[in-house]
Amino acid sequence: MLRRSVLGLAGLLLAAPPLADRAMAQTEPQPRLPEEPLAFITRDGRRHEFKVEMALAPEQQMVGLMFRPSVGAAEGMLFDWGVPRESSMWMRNTITSLDMIFITADGHIHRIAERTVPYSLAAIDSRGPVRATLELAAGTAERLGLRVGDRVIQRIFGTAP
Repeated sequence: MLRRSVLGLAGLLLAAPPLADRAMAQTEPQPRLPEEPLAFITRDGRRHEFKVEMALAPEQQMVGLMFRPSVGAAEGMLFDWGVPRESSMWMRNTITSLDMIFITADGHIHRIAERTVPYSLAAIDSRGPVRATLELAAGTAERLGLRVGDRVIQRIFGTAP
């Protein structure tokens, strides 16, 4: 009986499309994810508050903001990688331009990729290990004057807004 269960489970896993294929086959945005507060503290001491959706599970991270028609001025999606690692993002099926903020484990901006190109398959890399990647509406980094080294306050970095 155990052998049949194991074989049956293996068959189901082989029959299921890989996670990336399922994400690419999706044609609608994923439901909104749970939100948490996040804040930026810029070098001039200004504080900027956001409510961000938390993409924690691989399935959530594969879909991200695909198919969303817009992202609000004080909204975004935070991809928590759990541990510092290289992050590589793309804009497949993402219909609105985004700013991508790559954040170190201690909560500092490592890199900013501004005004990414919708639908692009080009890799947008962190260029070093980061704990998280934050996607915001295009132009947000410029509007707030965000720069590499600015602080990000959020619970995953050991702080909370």
